[in-house]
Amino acid sequence: MNNKILVALTVLSASMSLNPNANGAISGSAHDFSNKAWSGGEICVACHAPHNNIDVVDAPLWNHEVSEAVYVLYSSPTFTADDITQPSGVSKLCLSCHDGTVAVDAFGGSEGGNTYLQGRKNLGEDLSNDHPVSFVYDSELATEDGGLFDPETTMSGVAGGTIEEDMLYAGRVECASCHDVHNKYSNFRLLKVDNSSSALCLTCHDK
Repeated sequence: MNNKILVALTVLSASMSLNPNANGAISGSAHDFSNKAWSGGEICVACHAPHNNIDVVDAPLWNHEVSEAVYVLYSSPTFTADDITQPSGVSKLCLSCHDGTVAVDAFGGSEGGNTYLQGRKNLGEDLSNDHPVSFVYDSELATEDGGLFDPETTMSGVAGGTIEEDMLYAGRVECASCHDVHNKYSNFRLLKVDNSSSALCLTCHDK
């Protein structure tokens, strides 16, 4: 491995381990790609690289090809948010692998081979039956909906802050609001909170 890359990844790993909330680790999780033939034995390289990365907003040193799919969005009479958009931010990055249109090994300028996610890991381009993402979740929505906690005042139970501080991205619900992509908060199958008895759902939903 190139020494510069090794140093950069070591620093990244060390900085993650200094997180006071870190109870888990990406090593050994479903996002540990070091045991894949196409990864060159590296954990992080499919998503991040210290050099020649893809310019993606809010995506540090992004290295994976980004999907260009247009998705069918969630819709329901009980869904009161009126500003849902095509997946953006971190959700768009998750879908770079999880919509099944881009190979998992399409990174570092490579188009990849035939390594695509299968089964439940492949969400496809129809997201109408999945939890909505990329919509604003604020006090106004909580009041209008009547079945949501106020994200500005309700503690998340994740990292010592409110739902807004610990789980939202620019005030929006995204895939990473619930999913712990780096497995740093817990060992609960890449979730930020153990969902036993629907605990993760009940973080936001007042039921």
